[in-house]
Amino acid sequence: MPAQRRLVNFGIGTAVLGLLVGGAVVADRGAPDSMAGKGVSPAPGGPEISTAVGAYLDYGPKGVQRMAELSRWLGGTEMRVGHSYLPGDLWVNIEGSPGFLGSWAAWRRASEDRLFVLNTPMLERNEARVPDHEVRGLLRAGADGEFDEHFRRLADRLVVLGVPDTVIVLGWEMNGTTYTHRCGPDPTAWKAYWRRIVTTMRSVPGQEFRFDFAPNRGRDAVPWTECYPGDDVVDIIGMDSYDQPPARTFDDQVNEPYGLQKQVDFAAEHGKPISFPEWGLFRNGDNPEYMRRMLEWIEQHEPVYQTITDYCPHGVWQCADNPESSRVYRDMLTRQPGAGDPVLPAPVPIEPPKPEKPAPVVPEPDPNRREWCIGVPLSDWFGQWVPDQEVCLPG
Repeated sequence: MPAQRRLVNFGIGTAVLGLLVGGAVVADRGAPDSMAGKGVSPAPGGPEISTAVGAYLDYGPKGVQRMAELSRWLGGTEMRVGHSYLPGDLWVNIEGSPGFLGSWAAWRRASEDRLFVLNTPMLERNEARVPDHEVRGLLRAGADGEFDEHFRRLADRLVVLGVPDTVIVLGWEMNGTTYTHRCGPDPTAWKAYWRRIVTTMRSVPGQEFRFDFAPNRGRDAVPWTECYPGDDVVDIIGMDSYDQPPARTFDDQVNEPYGLQKQVDFAAEHGKPISFPEWGLFRNGDNPEYMRRMLEWIEQHEPVYQTITDYCPHGVWQCADNPESSRVYRDMLTRQPGAGDPVLPAPVPIEPPKPEKPAPVVPEPDPNRREWCIGVPLSDWFGQWVPDQEVCLPG
């Protein structure tokens, strides 16, 4: 996934209070693999999409709302896969604040045939361009168990929220250079750390997680096969596949080293199903041929799930820059009524919302921490534009 779409800073506080009170804190009080085959019928002439379909539309509650809107745009095609990302800035956010995950958990629990997919960073400061030598040390520390507790807390919270069957896309695009959880600086330590995380999360009572190993398509910085941690700790072999160079055509994307065909062959060799957690348009622009061929490839190989990345420049619904690809996607996925179904009206064009970043995730309060709080009448000093605040200092 391109780095500019990540949410990298979840700090809290205000500049005004920072000037007034040094150091103060502003108080602002599973679905099974058999899901493949329960698909929908597209428009006449298009392939039957038999895999579980979804889209990435936004991190939080707005993403949940947009699932229903996208379904309406597709004439009733059900979006059965909800996809979100845990922020990779701080460990407290990688642990998964219940307030952040709650809306997706409620969406998943509303129907047995739904699937919740959660991209999970392996390290904090995940987009901070941490140098290789520091990444190497962090991977080795993780392999030694230094970060186990963070992933135990995440597993506990997902179970408590009623989504113990979440698909965890752990350390995605590890064969690239973007993320601190990249594999290249030390593949041996990376694999040991992955195994440690999976073992830790599987130790939580009630869990039914599936772990999705999802590299970038192609070789990137390191062949992704060198990062594969083992069949006993991987449930699904995914791939993030955007329409971009060096592949010039879809056939290139299939046949390039470590491309789409390699994913299919590697998964078959290891007895694993495949997935496409991220795919969509990118540097090749509005490309209806790519859109058609990718959907046909998905139908041919029946992944557990596929979720298109839907916002500019990748999207077909929330991005008006790709009208031809949008038409192909809509034609191929629009639901057609079956026997006994009510006849749906033609999809009504709607103005898609622009994707927005979610509200900051506020760490949960420590029940053992004592604080001394006072009210600060900022409105008396600055007028109606600055509301009163409560300022708390450690007791």
